Amino acid sequence: MDEVQRVIDDISAKAKTASRTLLALSTEKKNNALARMAILLLDNKGYIQKENEKDIEAGKATGLSPAMLDRLMLSDDVISAMIAGIHEVIDLPDPVGKIDGMQRRPNGLLVGRMAAPLGVIAMIYESRPNVTVDAAVLCVKAGNSIILRGGSEAFYSNRALANIMQKALLESDIAKEAIQVVPVTDREAVNVLLRQEENIDLIIPRGGEGLIRFVCENSSIPVLKHYKGVCHIYVDKTVDIDNGLAIIVNAKTQRPGVCNALEGVLIHEDIADTFLAALTPLMVKEGVRLLGCPKSTALSEDIAAAEESDWGKEFLDLAMCVKVVSGYEQAKQYIEKYGSQHTECILTQDYSLAHRFVQEIDASAVMVNASTRFNDGGELGLGAEIGISTTKLHAYGPMGLEELTTRKFVVFGEGQVRN
Repeated sequence: MDEVQRVIDDISAKAKTASRTLLALSTEKKNNALARMAILLLDNKGYIQKENEKDIEAGKATGLSPAMLDRLMLSDDVISAMIAGIHEVIDLPDPVGKIDGMQRRPNGLLVGRMAAPLGVIAMIYESRPNVTVDAAVLCVKAGNSIILRGGSEAFYSNRALANIMQKALLESDIAKEAIQVVPVTDREAVNVLLRQEENIDLIIPRGGEGLIRFVCENSSIPVLKHYKGVCHIYVDKTVDIDNGLAIIVNAKTQRPGVCNALEGVLIHEDIADTFLAALTPLMVKEGVRLLGCPKSTALSEDIAAAEESDWGKEFLDLAMCVKVVSGYEQAKQYIEKYGSQHTECILTQDYSLAHRFVQEIDASAVMVNASTRFNDGGELGLGAEIGISTTKLHAYGPMGLEELTTRKFVVFGEGQVRN
C-alpha cells in the first residue's frame, strides 16, 4: 500500500473511533480539557515559537511575501489571542444534547430533536496556524473529532500546536486522536483524505477559491463551501448620508483582505451626484482605487472605467467597484448576477424597502444600515466560528458550535407499536 494512503487511512480510522468516545462526554469534562489546552499553550510558548521559527525561515527561503510571513508568525500576541479564544469557547453554552420541539403525538409518543455531533471533520486550510487551535477547540466542544491538514508552509507550527492539544486531551482522559494533524506534506494526502467517506463526515476547506474548488470537485464527502466573498452595499435614495459614508469606509478599508470586506457599491441615480461627491474624497484618502460604470465615471474624475472582469470580482485589496443604478430592482438584479451569497447590505431609511431587501436578497447575511464586516461569528454572537458557509446544507453563514452539530430525532414511548 502507498505510504500516504496508509497514513491517511490510519488517522481517519482513529478519528472515527475517537469521535464515538466523545458522544457521551459531559460539558464539564470537555471544558476542563480546553482549559488544560490553554494552560499548556502558555507553558509551552517557547517550544511553539521555536517550531514556528522553522516555518518562518523556510518561508523566507522560498520567497513567501511579507504578508504571508506575517500570517505565519506565532507572536506573543497571537498566542495570547489563541488562549483568550479558548476561554471564550469554554464560556459558550454546549449545544450537544439539547432537545427542541418536544411534542406528544396522538398515540402518546413524545417526539423531539436533539443536537448531536457531526462526527469527524477534516479541515484543509492554508497558512495561519492559529486556525489549528481555533478549529480544534470548537470541534472538541461540539463533540467532534478533527483532522487538520494545514499548508506545508506551517507544518512545524501546526504539528507543535497539535502535540500540545493532544497532551491536554490525554491528561483529561480523552482520546488524543480527537485532534490530529496530517503528518505528511505530500499533496497527494489531500486527494486521499477526500476519499475517506467511510470515516469522515464533513470537509471544511479554508483558503483561496482555487483550493476550495479543487476540494469540491474531488471530494466524495460533503463539503462546506465558501468560494469567495463578493459583498455589496446598495445605497438607496433615502440614505442617511453621513451614516452611509461611515459604513462604506469601514466596510472597505478596515480590513480589505478579508472575505466580509466590501467589493462593490450600488448607488441610486437620484442621489448619485451628491453621494459620490462626498464618498470619493474619503476613498481616495484611504488609498482605495475606484472602478466604475460610465455614469459614475462621468460624475467623478476619481473613478476609473471598470473592465468587464471587475464586476463581481473579489479584490481583497484597496479596490472597489461603483455602479449607478435606477433603483432597488436594478440593484437586486446586479447582486443576483455578481454576488457570492456571502454578505449584502442596504443603506436606507425606508422601512418597507429594508424589509423587501431582507426577504428577497439571497446571502448568508443580509444587513440594513450596518457594515458588511459584521458577518463574523464573534460579531454575530456565536463566540467563535470555524468558517462561513455560502451554501445552505446544513448551515448558512458563520459556523459556530451549534452549526458543528446536527439534529437527530429522539422518541420516548410507553410500549406503543405501529398499527
